[in-house]
Amino acid sequence: MESILHLLFLLQFLPLLSSSESYNPQVKYFINCGSDSNVDLVGPRNFVGDKNSNPSFCVGKSNYVRNKNPLPGISPLYNTARIYTKIFRYMLNITQTGSYLIRLHFFPFSFKKTHLDDALFNVSASNFPLLSNFSVRSSSTEFPVIKEFFLTIAKGNFNIYFIPADETHFAFVNAIEAFLLPQNFFIVNDTAIPTLRTTDGALRTLYRINVGGPQVNDTLWRNWVPDDDYLTFGSSEQAPCNGEPQESRQRLVVTDIAPDAVYKTCKKVSIDNNGPSNIPNITWRFNVSKEARHFVRLHVCDFFSQPLDTVKFDLDISPNFSEVIDPNSDGYRETGTPLFYDYVVSSDDSGYMSFSIAPKENSVKKVAFLNGLEIMEFVGNSTFEVPVEHETRKHIALKIGLAGGAALILVLILLLSICLRLRRLKPIKPLILKNEFLCGRGRSPSSTTKRTENASIVTSLNLKLKMSLVEILAATENFNPKLLIGEGGFGKVYKGTLESGMKVAVKRSDSSHGQGLPEFQTEIMILSRIQHRHLVSLVGYCDEGLEMILVYEFMENGTLRDHLYDRKECLKNPSAETELTWKQRLEICIGSAKGLHYLHTGPDGGIFHRDVKSTNILLDEHYVAKVADFGLSQSGMPDPDHISMSLKGSFGYLDPEYFRTLQLTNKSDVYSFGVVLLEVLCARPPIVNSKQREEINLAEWGMFWQKEGQLEKIIDPLLVGHINQNSLRKFGEITEKCLKPQGADRPNMLDVCWDLEYALQLQQTPAHREAHEDSTTTAASTDLALPPMQNLSYNMFPVDDYSDFNSICSVFPTKS
Repeated sequence: MESILHLLFLLQFLPLLSSSESYNPQVKYFINCGSDSNVDLVGPRNFVGDKNSNPSFCVGKSNYVRNKNPLPGISPLYNTARIYTKIFRYMLNITQTGSYLIRLHFFPFSFKKTHLDDALFNVSASNFPLLSNFSVRSSSTEFPVIKEFFLTIAKGNFNIYFIPADETHFAFVNAIEAFLLPQNFFIVNDTAIPTLRTTDGALRTLYRINVGGPQVNDTLWRNWVPDDDYLTFGSSEQAPCNGEPQESRQRLVVTDIAPDAVYKTCKKVSIDNNGPSNIPNITWRFNVSKEARHFVRLHVCDFFSQPLDTVKFDLDISPNFSEVIDPNSDGYRETGTPLFYDYVVSSDDSGYMSFSIAPKENSVKKVAFLNGLEIMEFVGNSTFEVPVEHETRKHIALKIGLAGGAALILVLILLLSICLRLRRLKPIKPLILKNEFLCGRGRSPSSTTKRTENASIVTSLNLKLKMSLVEILAATENFNPKLLIGEGGFGKVYKGTLESGMKVAVKRSDSSHGQGLPEFQTEIMILSRIQHRHLVSLVGYCDEGLEMILVYEFMENGTLRDHLYDRKECLKNPSAETELTWKQRLEICIGSAKGLHYLHTGPDGGIFHRDVKSTNILLDEHYVAKVADFGLSQSGMPDPDHISMSLKGSFGYLDPEYFRTLQLTNKSDVYSFGVVLLEVLCARPPIVNSKQREEINLAEWGMFWQKEGQLEKIIDPLLVGHINQNSLRKFGEITEKCLKPQGADRPNMLDVCWDLEYALQLQQTPAHREAHEDSTTTAASTDLALPPMQNLSYNMFPVDDYSDFNSICSVFPTKS
């Protein structure tokens, strides 16, 4: 008798397993767990036995079991299972970013002295939980237990973890489905549902109801059950209704939202004009999680409205949500038009949610009706840290040995560095590399870091700036290659448009570019606590799954380097393409210097950028300069007795003193800025491949001609005849100070700001003043012949230019 009842329970799930309609997903996984054979179901669902499939599917230790006494009529999909006593994962290769349906099948049976309904475990998808302390025994549904989730998955490896609750329990699964949903499944009128864009995690299906109709299944192999079991006692008399749905012209954007069978049947309640004054209703009640957020989708198909006699009715969802349903609000008055409405509703602590419909008393047609209802719960809003599986003693011993060897090497390197410092070596020239560092694109090998798979560690950072991957995908059109605007040490940069209309630059991490999680965290921590007119603003960040994405304000005119020379033709120095005047170049240098000065003047030693270069100076639509890319930055003055073994920066810009001593100071940024000044003047990269050795390194080449007093010989040809000689002379002196071999001899960034302002004023000085200067005058006498601006105090900068310095006090408060 028990077997017969069990079989009856199973028969109600057969429509879910054998859909007569077909949807063929572009990306799909159907896995028959613990089996060496395939199971074909009607449609394109061929469940592949994972014992004979690609071994990358299964990662971890597990056992596979078979039911030796299968029930008659049960699908062979439930005759096998994988069981796990330790953490185990299925790793799926997702080839297309989008919305996916994940369906997990659990059917408990006995093997030896163990029964699968004794399992207690957790299930997570990549970095957020799907099921917590899950047991099929406590499930509210009959066997088999099928759990269904909707979630956004980015392109790459996607992991589904099965984790036993503790050492005394185990986990199991019979089958797994994962497939790409039809395009725009969660899109209405070309607009993504707001809550789905801004919520991390997934949607878990709770109920899918075919109101007034029988059990049916749809093209996505989802089961729709009758509503009778959920009607509350005492509901007003319901009347079934049916009709033939017409083709939707606007609201039904995909055919796979719901099957026609759902729209053909409904339940209705109406008011008789000659009837009682009380308004009847229909109410359904569902058990839900307490104080949780739910996504609700209502399906209606109006068979009752007439051209001059339309339907409106009230919808109430407990505890505190109400809405007027007007199927004709879009101007479509044809009967039988399928529509669906999406809402996000929070439950209270009662543990249930009720839905009630009632006719509007002032409506021409006093009818209320409902065809279908879906209820899904938001799950996985918090980060789920996957525990690490215990390692064998052999692996532990191996790791200890490797760690000991690495520690010995570090000690030897430290002793060698100390010896080099004690010898007080003379200043060395900046390192010169060829080919691989042409155009200034190279990076110190030691500055690169391995990308960490778990980027979710940054969830402890500024949560106000956190953005969902769905929102970023919408802004960049799924990272459309046509929107690619650049690449850097962190990854590719795309132009995007947020829902608000704001233009942004979206930087997506790529491990092949060298930088990773440390740079990602540093960028967020620094930019979330500083704000300045000449620093690029961080709009937001995303750390879902393996994605590490930074979103900045969009700078219309790109990088400074883009306007100085063509990166593809950097060896030919095609400066004819630049449009920047000498005045504009000076203003850009002044703005960049102000931004760096703001960084350097914070408390505890301020912030050192560590990667000042022309590609990290961006220009907005008005050519206002803003310093960008803080991934290598360091906060606070380093300990003078501490020797960092990590050399970070870009060749051609690297401070020789920092290279020699490994001691970082704000004067290292000053040196790099000096190289940028020469780039601005000469319109060429810091390192080029040249047969003439003295021309390879821009810093050496520029300082050679500066000391010869003939800097004008190497300036951008477009600037010849357009630079005031006094302005050029002052600019050369500033650059020479910045490039001093010893950091102590270099100016701070405020001094550089002042000198650049002075050079700008000299450029604007009337040309006839130069005629009074003797070409043989010394530098000192030349300064006396110039306008007496350099004798002014620093606090006499024009208010408009330095007003943003006042914001330093609000970001870096003075210590009492």
